[in-house]
Amino acid sequence: MAFTTPARRIRGHERPAAVKAVRFRAAGRVQGVCFRVATREVGERLGLRGWVRNRGDGTVEGFIEGDEAAVEAMLSFCREGPSGAEVERFTWEPAPVDTTLAGFSIRP
Repeated sequence: MAFTTPARRIRGHERPAAVKAVRFRAAGRVQGVCFRVATREVGERLGLRGWVRNRGDGTVEGFIEGDEAAVEAMLSFCREGPSGAEVERFTWEPAPVDTTLAGFSIRP
């Protein structure tokens, strides 16, 4: 799957699209299948900022922010997960932008 991030063209100048931030939770067979690693890799390719981590209840939780189209592409990826994952339930909600983030990380 190829991921690209579009820019908006205004009066001949390109500028990044509006920033969108979300928190998500994925449940099912999502731990022990490289879900976090794959999510970080996709996030980096899409130029997103954020983090992903395993939770004690067996789910994976994450925060994603960046260009709206890139965030939507990441949400689409997380709904399915990497090969080996079986996402049974996926939820997300809008979140405040976190200006302190740089890059995409795996948290403990």
